[in-house]
Amino acid sequence: MTETTELADELFELVMAIEPLEASLYGIAGHDHLLADLTEAGGAAQRAAAVDIATRARALPDEDPVTRAVVVQQAESLVDRFDTHSVEYTIAGSFFAPAGALLSLLPMTTVATPEQRRDYLLRLAAVPAFLDVLAERHRGGLTAGRLPVAHLVRDAVAFVDRYLATPLSDDPLARKDGPPEFTAERDRLLADVVRPAYAGYRDVLEREVLPAGRPEGRPGLCWLPDGATLYARLARVHTTTSRTPEDLHETGLALIADLAEEYSAVGLRVFGTDDLAAIFDRMRTDPALRWRDAEEMLDSARGAVRRAELAAPRWFGTLPESRCEVAAVPEAEAPGAPAAYYSPTALDGSRPGTYYANTSRAQERYRYQAEAIAFHEAVPGHHFQITLAQQMTELPMLRRLASINSYLEGWGLYCERLADEMGLYSDDVARLGMLATDSMRAGRLVVDTGLHALGWSRAQAVDYLTENTPLALVEIESEVDRYIAAPGQALSYMVGRLEIQRIRAEAEAVAGDRFDIRAFHDVVLGGGPLPLAVLDEVVTAWATAEPVTT
Repeated sequence: MTETTELADELFELVMAIEPLEASLYGIAGHDHLLADLTEAGGAAQRAAAVDIATRARALPDEDPVTRAVVVQQAESLVDRFDTHSVEYTIAGSFFAPAGALLSLLPMTTVATPEQRRDYLLRLAAVPAFLDVLAERHRGGLTAGRLPVAHLVRDAVAFVDRYLATPLSDDPLARKDGPPEFTAERDRLLADVVRPAYAGYRDVLEREVLPAGRPEGRPGLCWLPDGATLYARLARVHTTTSRTPEDLHETGLALIADLAEEYSAVGLRVFGTDDLAAIFDRMRTDPALRWRDAEEMLDSARGAVRRAELAAPRWFGTLPESRCEVAAVPEAEAPGAPAAYYSPTALDGSRPGTYYANTSRAQERYRYQAEAIAFHEAVPGHHFQITLAQQMTELPMLRRLASINSYLEGWGLYCERLADEMGLYSDDVARLGMLATDSMRAGRLVVDTGLHALGWSRAQAVDYLTENTPLALVEIESEVDRYIAAPGQALSYMVGRLEIQRIRAEAEAVAGDRFDIRAFHDVVLGGGPLPLAVLDEVVTAWATAEPVTT
């Protein structure tokens, strides 16, 4: 084992210690009894460890430059995250906030052995301390002027209220079964420990935090002390670039303008008009474009995933060993959740990779975007990328599971366009959906920077996306609240896709007739998640080598 690999393993252990629920989801042993340490002292110690690892990684010899680059970027990303103090003001009715993430992620963990059942009970018993620390961090944020957004605090209160109103038999944390003694203790902890703790946390939000919350007119980080620096850190974390908010804002505006031409061309074929406003109006108001019910939505997602699986061998040399499942977002989580998301396969195979579609208020959602989202979240998007990375047992675990949003989400968005090349869209209505999700990601560059760097109000952000995308108001409002709750994360999609497309174009130019798309995709997915500059170097080395074809 090289020094670089040893340091990568050390950093991976630190990451898993910081996010023990994530460790459990991946099947990494040793963390199943733990919840995240949100104390200031714990965060300071973890930050110091990340600084030390980054310093030592920079001093390593050039024996494994790709792994070293990933170690440096991931360690420095941890430091940036700690320095944003986000736990203090990130309050929302979704998994973007710690209290919501606990209710969303803990039910996904595997509880199959006596040890896992014991650890699950220990986690339930630890919930009050976790929420007490979280409440104390919120109080510290109020003292420091790092205030949450009031309407998202109200959403978080409503989220907890929905959870507490759920019958104990339907509690998402009660999904784990076992011997009678386990289920009896599980139910006792839920009734006597977990639910009272959430009720107490809810009261802190309503009585102490909500009155101090920022109004909808000031939802961005720029309204917090040193907000510009906080946002710059998060933009660097999520894009792995040094692009400025102003540059990203202008890029988004230009992309929105370019998409208008594509809408006109496809809209003329579908609706008989090339007028953008008329196309958007039809996409929003035509009842034939809405879902009949949740099951129809899920059936469409399953069909799209299956078509992609059948076509994939012509576009990828290496395929995942496991298939992607499709399920509805859990009911209690759905109102504050995004339109869809992917939950990865556990490393031990105990939980399959699953594409979750949000079927809440299904009749208000539009069918045209379903295929593009499925290709992004499932096949050949996140399911391919994440599952293939997990299969690369020759790489350090950090390389297989690194959280590099611009690569992960850039790949997902790249796959939405790749799906058109693959002939996966069923018709021009589905292509309108591709454009709709594309314009949302371009709009994210405009709106995320508008909110957090330029001082936009929530209403300005909603109005911009309403004017420049055809998505339903329910989707737009959910998206904007997501950008408010998770600053900078929304930048990663389009920044990553543009870079992957640029890297591909340059590889095609270098290789000429020798270029092979299957081999290109294998290279892009063959090294695990990489910072964009490192991915560029890896693909360039491949494109200039002989032979390029497989």
